[in-house]
Amino acid sequence: MRAFNNKKGKKMYWTLELATKLEDAPWPATKEELIDYAQRTGAPMEVVENLQEIEDEGEVYECIEDIWPDYPSKDDFFFQEDEY
Repeated sequence: MRAFNNKKGKKMYWTLELATKLEDAPWPATKEELIDYAQRTGAPMEVVENLQEIEDEGEVYECIEDIWPDYPSKDDFFFQEDEY
C-alpha cells in the first residue's frame, strides 16, 4: 500500500488492487467522470473516497498514472510475452 498526500495534505491510500479498478475507465476523464465510473462499476468505496480527495481545478486526467504516479507499468513486471 502506498500513501501520499494530496494538495490539501490529506493522505490517499492506493493499492494495486484499488488502482486496477480504474484501468478500464474512459480515459481521458475528469475527476467527476472517474467518480461516476467507479460508482457505476461497483468499485470499492476506497476508490471513490480517494478520487474525492483529489484537489483539482477541472483537470483532465489522461491515465491512472496521473492519479497515482507510482502505478506500475507493464515494464515493471518480469513477464516476457515474447518468450511464450
